[in-house]
Amino acid sequence: MSFPEDDRIAANVAQWTKTNREFTDRDAERKWQDPQIYWGEFGTRDAWLGDVTGLDVVELGAGTAYFSAKLARAGARPVAVDPTPAQLQTARRMQQATGLDFPLVEAPAESVPLPDASFDLAISEYGASLWADPERWLAEAARLLRPGGRLLFLTMSTLAHLCTPDEDDQPIVNRLVRPLFAPWETRWEGYAGAEFHLSHGDWIRLLRANGFAIDALHELQAPPEAKTHEYYLVIPAEWARRWPGEDLWECTKR
Repeated sequence: MSFPEDDRIAANVAQWTKTNREFTDRDAERKWQDPQIYWGEFGTRDAWLGDVTGLDVVELGAGTAYFSAKLARAGARPVAVDPTPAQLQTARRMQQATGLDFPLVEAPAESVPLPDASFDLAISEYGASLWADPERWLAEAARLLRPGGRLLFLTMSTLAHLCTPDEDDQPIVNRLVRPLFAPWETRWEGYAGAEFHLSHGDWIRLLRANGFAIDALHELQAPPEAKTHEYYLVIPAEWARRWPGEDLWECTKR
C-alpha cells in the first residue's frame, strides 16, 4: 500500500537523482577535499560544533556526505544517512578517492534503521531539515541521540522563504510575498520534490515536544567574500548580507 509520505519521499529521491546528475556529483570532489567545516551555501565558517574528536555523529539527509567527510577528518565517527541511491553512490566514489571510510545508510530521515541512543551529535545541513517531515525526523533525531546529545541543523531562513516568489527560478525579493500562516509542506512548479518551511514558533514547539532544549538560533549572514551559488540562485549573496538567508538551530536533548 502506498501512503502520501511514501510518495513524497519518492518524489524527493527523484528530484535529488536529477540534481546529483546535474550538479552535486561534480561538486562533491571540491567539498570532500576541503577539510574546513562551513555551513550553508555562503560558506559560513563553523563556530558552534566544538571539538568532535571521538564523537558518534549521524548526518540526516547527508546527500553526497561531504559534511560527514569533514567531520571524519576532524576525528568524529560519522554515519551518513540519505534516501537517494545516486547521492550515496557519489559518496562511495569519494570515499574510494579520499580513503575516508564511514558507514553510508540508504534511508529517509523519517525512518532510520539505527539503534536508539547511538549518537552524541546529530547534524542536518540542508538535508532532513528542509526535505523531511519535521514531525517525524525530529522524533528520529531525538531517538538516535543519547541524553545530553546535541542537534545542529541548518535550513533556509523563515524570512527568506517569506520573501521567495511562487514563480519558478525567480530570485528572492525585498518584501514579504508569502504567508507565514500556511501549510509547512511547499511544492514548486517544475520541481519534483517537496520542502518544509516552518515559522520560528513552530520549530520551537516541535523541538520542545521532542525533548530538546534550544540553546541558540543563529541567523546567518553571508560573509563579505561570499558569492551567489552557481546552482542555487534563489538567494543572492547581496541579499543574504542584508538579511538572514539561513537559520542554524543549536539544541540539546534533555
